[in-house]
Amino acid sequence: MTLTADLVIATAVAYVGLLFVIAYLGDRHTRSRSGGFLRSPFVYTLSISVYCTSWTFYGAVGTAARNGLEYLTIYLGPTIVFIGWWFILRRLVRISHDQRITSIADLLSSRFGKSSTLAVLITVLAVIAIAPYIALQLKAITSSIEAIAGSSEFGRGSLAGWDEVGLAFGVAAGMAIFTILFGTRNVDAKEQHHGVVAAIAFEAVVKLTALLAVGVFVVYVGGGMDTIFANAETAGLNIHAGDTFGDRWISMMVLAAAAIICLPRQFQVTVVENSDEKHLRTASWAFPAYMLAMSLFTLPIALFGLTFMPVGSNPDMFVLTLPLAQGQDALALFAFIGGFSSATSMIILESIALSIMVSNHIVVPIMLRLTSGDGIGDGQGVRRLILNARRLSIMLILLLGFAYFYLTRGSDALAPIGLISFTGVAQFLPAILASLFWRDASTKAAICAIAVGFVVWLWSSFMPSFASSSPLVASVMANGPWGIDWLRPQGLFGFDDLDPLTHAVFWSLFLNTTVLILGSLMTNQSALEHVQAALFLNVFRRTSNEASPIRGSATADDLFLVARRVLGHERAVALFSEEAKQARMPWTTLEPSSSFIRRLEREMAGSIGAASAHVMLSKVVSGDSISLEEVMQMADETQQAIEYSQELEKTSTQLRATAEKLEEANRQLRKVDLQKDEFLSQVSHEVRTPMTAIRAFSEILLDDEELDDASRAKFVSTIHKESLRLTSLLDEILDLSALERGERAWENRPIDAEESLDQALRVCDALARQSNTQVKIGTRASAAYVRSDPDRLSQVLINLISNAIKYNGAIAPVVEVRSRLKRGAYIIEVEDNGIGIAQEEQPRIFDKFYRGRLGETGPYAGAGLGLPISREIISRMDGVLELVSTREEGACFRITLPLITQSEAGAAQ
Repeated sequence: MTLTADLVIATAVAYVGLLFVIAYLGDRHTRSRSGGFLRSPFVYTLSISVYCTSWTFYGAVGTAARNGLEYLTIYLGPTIVFIGWWFILRRLVRISHDQRITSIADLLSSRFGKSSTLAVLITVLAVIAIAPYIALQLKAITSSIEAIAGSSEFGRGSLAGWDEVGLAFGVAAGMAIFTILFGTRNVDAKEQHHGVVAAIAFEAVVKLTALLAVGVFVVYVGGGMDTIFANAETAGLNIHAGDTFGDRWISMMVLAAAAIICLPRQFQVTVVENSDEKHLRTASWAFPAYMLAMSLFTLPIALFGLTFMPVGSNPDMFVLTLPLAQGQDALALFAFIGGFSSATSMIILESIALSIMVSNHIVVPIMLRLTSGDGIGDGQGVRRLILNARRLSIMLILLLGFAYFYLTRGSDALAPIGLISFTGVAQFLPAILASLFWRDASTKAAICAIAVGFVVWLWSSFMPSFASSSPLVASVMANGPWGIDWLRPQGLFGFDDLDPLTHAVFWSLFLNTTVLILGSLMTNQSALEHVQAALFLNVFRRTSNEASPIRGSATADDLFLVARRVLGHERAVALFSEEAKQARMPWTTLEPSSSFIRRLEREMAGSIGAASAHVMLSKVVSGDSISLEEVMQMADETQQAIEYSQELEKTSTQLRATAEKLEEANRQLRKVDLQKDEFLSQVSHEVRTPMTAIRAFSEILLDDEELDDASRAKFVSTIHKESLRLTSLLDEILDLSALERGERAWENRPIDAEESLDQALRVCDALARQSNTQVKIGTRASAAYVRSDPDRLSQVLINLISNAIKYNGAIAPVVEVRSRLKRGAYIIEVEDNGIGIAQEEQPRIFDKFYRGRLGETGPYAGAGLGLPISREIISRMDGVLELVSTREEGACFRITLPLITQSEAGAAQ
């Protein structure tokens, strides 16, 4: 086998195609089944190994060659975190599941009052901090291709004329296309990407196998471990270094431990992609075991490379160049694929995680601000905007990584580049720990702390990396800005003796933490911060019925419009249908509860982040904001349960339950009082109309003695007509009142409902003839035995049929009456071809005294009590009366009654 640059590139492209196939099959398998192996703890653990990038694959050997055992810190830091998973990782995963957290920016913004400012700050800083890390992957891939091209007897092949910069740009462009196709197919950021995880898990196996294969080969060629170490000592290498465990060692341990939590891609796979909290238990030992295997041959490869390879060889490439030097082209190709896997997996997941942060916390808030919450379009428009924003973000992120590579291409070592990124993302660690364990940490303090830490990082770590390409940066590093020596990036405040890495880590984290602590002690939390702090700190004690931080009311239509724009039509319909089913009422009368609003906010947070979801819902939810007393009641009672005795916990629980019952009772009383006022107002209005007419005509009859007989008869007739109307109105009011209080009792017995329908049709026949309305008899059930009162059922049917006749309004009015049996129920439908009921009137059509436009202006104006009485009667028969949609014009009312058993029907017959 002859290894050429063209063969390597072709193999890399084929490998990418294989990853596509694995991701596609993984997604397909998860959709068609429960997930099976893809949801196993071992696949989850392998996905976490995305931590092991090309820095680990190539750079660990280079670090070992230059700095001895220092490379172990990159493995020991995450090992400590995962062994102690019970304290931090378990809490992060539980909070993520409860709050539908989508990213590290979402986590912190959610904890600190759902602050969009904090989310934007973290997103911008994360993108900047990860740029060196992406540049590291580009450098590793280009260096490995260059190493193979330089060793090939056929030269560079199709790479002829391409320098390192052009090759890196090509790799970045390819990775951008690959990542866009690979990871931006779904809007819901909280949805587990099982296909991507499956591909990452496969890459974890590939890179581990490749590194172990090279390690075994090196040990075999080198004559065993003892021989390799002996030859290294003979060559003058110091294999017994005693100054390894110093301040730099501690700094790298802290950075590695922080990185496994704070890197966006690690948060994505460890927290967001976690489908079962129990998987952490397996990962707590399996992931450290994986890293042990990855580091097993690092030192032997480094020592053998230093003794075998020519002086001046790049130790970062020993994993690749040693097999090439021994003529093992197949092994070298396998090693290249292992390093390529390490780089691509990092770029894919890091870009996906960052693009989610950019779209959720920058693009969506800008969209909301520009549109003021409306005019955004339908759900597909918003989802398309979010997906395009994520795709554009991926291109910009990789372009930023390439720009960093271009400006710092003079550096040979991989490890220092990675440590720059580690130090940058470590600035999130103090705020994360405070969000999990400190109740009083405030939003203002967190924003200031992260900003201060990042400024120090930019000055002391990020900027010095440009010293080789910028004379200005080199001058500032040597003399300080404007000659101020104590502000030199690597000698802040006169500390010149510290290692540059230790210097940057110490000052950035020290000032970050100090500002966070002092700022929290000096500032007050908002009400929402109190609520979120209680939710985060007491995540293992909370029940599922916590109150929503958004308080107030909103119409179902407004909430549905917002949900459809973010979640899409199908998902929004599913959510509202489930809520309507639980409330046992149609959408038209649905009054969204606070628990449903909270659930909707969590669902939306899975797509656009907690801060954006909170802002969008706040635009349509009106009402009183939560008071500080209510917040403190929720937060302090939970805190007391933790801090005080068990007896006090029981007392607090009882007080909370009593307060909730009193609050519910007060709400019911206020509701009843409001209904009473509305009822009395409507009654007085309805009674006053006929009484005014009766009084006016009576006064005319009394005062005008010269009134002719015809006029007197007309006025007496009007008084009689209005008296009958008043009597009918009072009868209906008393009937409805008695029905609602349960005083108007009757005995439902087995009857044939078709006979009641026939009776109603006969009664309404004269009215239909009088108004020239055709009553069309549709499909009828032969017999329908239900438990009902025949007179009351006829009353309801007469009301529906007469309404359809009186309020039709068509040129050729037609009323169709039909009945059928379906799934154990008897269904009657009364449909007309009139102008129908306006969409805005439909939610109120069953309200007391509501008559709609036709009922108020037509010749048959009634009191508006017929439909409420009818619905109350049908409900007493365990049935449902509802207004249903029609394909054409007109209105259709449907009665659904449960059928009785065969034995009861036989008794009725």
